[in-house]
Amino acid sequence: MVHVGCWVHARRKFKEVTKALGNKANSSGNAGSALLYISKLYKIEKEAREQGLSAEQLYNMRQSQAIPILTEFKKWLYERVNKVPPKSLLGKAINYTLGQWPRLIQYTTEGFIRPDNNLVENAIRPFVIGRKNWLFSDTVQGAKASAAIYSLIETAKSNGLEPYWYLKYLFRHLPEAMTNDDFLALLPYNVKKEKISESVPC
Repeated sequence: MVHVGCWVHARRKFKEVTKALGNKANSSGNAGSALLYISKLYKIEKEAREQGLSAEQLYNMRQSQAIPILTEFKKWLYERVNKVPPKSLLGKAINYTLGQWPRLIQYTTEGFIRPDNNLVENAIRPFVIGRKNWLFSDTVQGAKASAAIYSLIETAKSNGLEPYWYLKYLFRHLPEAMTNDDFLALLPYNVKKEKISESVPC
């Protein structure tokens, strides 16, 4: 497993600086300059989506366009890290970004990695909201069971499967699974909608 940083979190730190400055914040300030660097990185991602690039093409695009921006941004951060009070909002933003740097640039090593975890955060939001209703799991086993079932449901949704029918399909065929390959075949990204329709008629 490789730990990948989230550029949205890094961006949020600099955004807090501009919010604190209010009307004084502008693109010529330090926080504004940092946000501009990050927006350039996301512009590359937007163009890649609009062009429908493959993972390999996106990787090449990041190497030629994002890496130079990242190199310049890192230099910019180092030029300011010792000039800004570390306890200030800007100091915290700069130190956070530099501290996370190896993880933040990890997305450029593969075309299928995203520069942030927004998709994950959006996927777990229903769970986080629901958790407030039941506060906590009573046991470790219960927490593990919840994690497993939510992972299955959200993975099914991300693969275009309706969770209710996928779970019916899963519970019908799970007793028949004997080997690792059998279990792998039941995971959401290996199940086609057609197979669910044939196995679990509506």
